[in-house]
Amino acid sequence: MDALRALELIDVGDREEFRLALRTVLAMSPEAQRVFDEIFERFWGRRFEEEEKTEHAEKEPQEEREEPVDLDGQGELDRMLLDWLETGEETEGKEAMYSYSPLEVLSRKDFSSFTPDEVEEITKLILLLARQLATRMSRRMQRAHRSHLMDLRRTMRLSLRRGGEILDLSFKRRRIRKTSIVLLCDVSGSMDLYSRFLIQFVYALQNALGKVETFVFSTSLHRVTEALKGRDLQEALAEVSLLVPDWSGGTRIGACLQAFLEEYGDRLLNRHTVVVIASDGWDTGDPDLLQEAMAALKRRAGKIIWLNPLLGSPGYEPICLGMSVALPYVDIFAPAHNLESLKQLARHLGVS
Repeated sequence: MDALRALELIDVGDREEFRLALRTVLAMSPEAQRVFDEIFERFWGRRFEEEEKTEHAEKEPQEEREEPVDLDGQGELDRMLLDWLETGEETEGKEAMYSYSPLEVLSRKDFSSFTPDEVEEITKLILLLARQLATRMSRRMQRAHRSHLMDLRRTMRLSLRRGGEILDLSFKRRRIRKTSIVLLCDVSGSMDLYSRFLIQFVYALQNALGKVETFVFSTSLHRVTEALKGRDLQEALAEVSLLVPDWSGGTRIGACLQAFLEEYGDRLLNRHTVVVIASDGWDTGDPDLLQEAMAALKRRAGKIIWLNPLLGSPGYEPICLGMSVALPYVDIFAPAHNLESLKQLARHLGVS
């Protein structure tokens, strides 16, 4: 009965919260906790294996070999992705655990180095990552002194300082999310490959999270928010390409940002808006216009994030004119060249 009451206080769809809630109630000693962890994994892991066997019962047995990452967004890949998302999160009171996985390798590989066969694989991972991050962002909690929800993870972390004894309880409450995201993505020739991956990420993020406005630009600005809503990815990308006749052309960043401010600034910008500009900074336009537009964005938006795929290259310095002009007005300057950098983007997007 205590275990069932504990489950009423948590999100039972969160595997880790589910495990910790039962572990807290049912395993009172370090030895019992060890046994619980083993049995929990054996029971739930076995159920997963049985589902796998049922699903593939009619398939002919094949010689055992190293399998590629499951790309359906289910099962083992889902677990691997959740574990990978946890890496780098707060680890107060415990040591971080790291292990090899194909996902770790893929996450650090530059988008420009993928072979044609790997492009489809990383695309599916990007879509899954965006959906997982959107779910986390929309359900994110914050600490609270008093609440009806106990923060099991933090409570357990604090207990590790005292040998596993729970002396202090931590609580949480649902964070009120007012953040809106505006993405301005450079689709000029030098950014073409990276832009396609980033737009796929935003496509999934926008459909799962909402409050995302998407624009692409090269020599002119184009709003593509509606084209990326509620449809098949390939259809969405095809429509975007039709809307943007100057895709893979030159770049006039200042003029495009100025066009955004004049046409959409009053409606989309406020202190809760995060503006994300994805560009390598190579600008053929007027640098004074770029400086004026960046200064206006700085005054009117809550945060400016500039994603530059070149930042992931060893020895890169932002010395090109466009980048050096814009940088003083940027709150966060980050890379956007691989899956790991997209994972980090979710942290930067969090504002109250």
